[in-house]
Amino acid sequence: MKIRKITTIVEETRIEIGKTIEPPTRRAAALAVIENPFAGKFSEDLEPLMRIGEELGGLLGRKCVAALGIEPERAESYGKAAIVGENGELEHAAAILHPRLGKPLRAAVEKGAALVPSAKKMGSMGQPIDVPLGHKDAAYVRSHFDAMEVRINDAPRADEILVAVAVTDSGRPLPRVGGLTHQQAEGKDGLR
Repeated sequence: MKIRKITTIVEETRIEIGKTIEPPTRRAAALAVIENPFAGKFSEDLEPLMRIGEELGGLLGRKCVAALGIEPERAESYGKAAIVGENGELEHAAAILHPRLGKPLRAAVEKGAALVPSAKKMGSMGQPIDVPLGHKDAAYVRSHFDAMEVRINDAPRADEILVAVAVTDSGRPLPRVGGLTHQQAEGKDGLR
């Protein structure tokens, strides 16, 4: 894996619609810009990208947890996304995100019984992507349905892939649409 750059972003919401958020809601994203080893050519075997996904899941997950300054068990939601530059194909993002990225990300946030929400697209330099977020242990926790928009001004270049992982230490600010709460979540089946 050749990483050109890594960027980490922390967003902290302190006031929403005039109401003070205490404690503030916080989310972090770690983004890696990597060389696409399959840019410009078709390959049936995408195993190298699957290995890259496995490596990035742990690396980016740990960077998010560190940026939030929390212990891994305090992470509440997570998500993943990728943008493939124009000389690649959408399946390159799928190979990074789906087969193996989840397990090391779950280790970085401790547990992670729920599926990791994901998004992927083709794009050019500076294009944003929304990293979808969901509660790490219980998919039915509505207060954690969210997304974090991220972008890097010079990525992905045509022969690159931008890979992003996001982690939060809370749900949305001022959640009030009902449903299972974080405190009620058991995290046994990934749903409740």
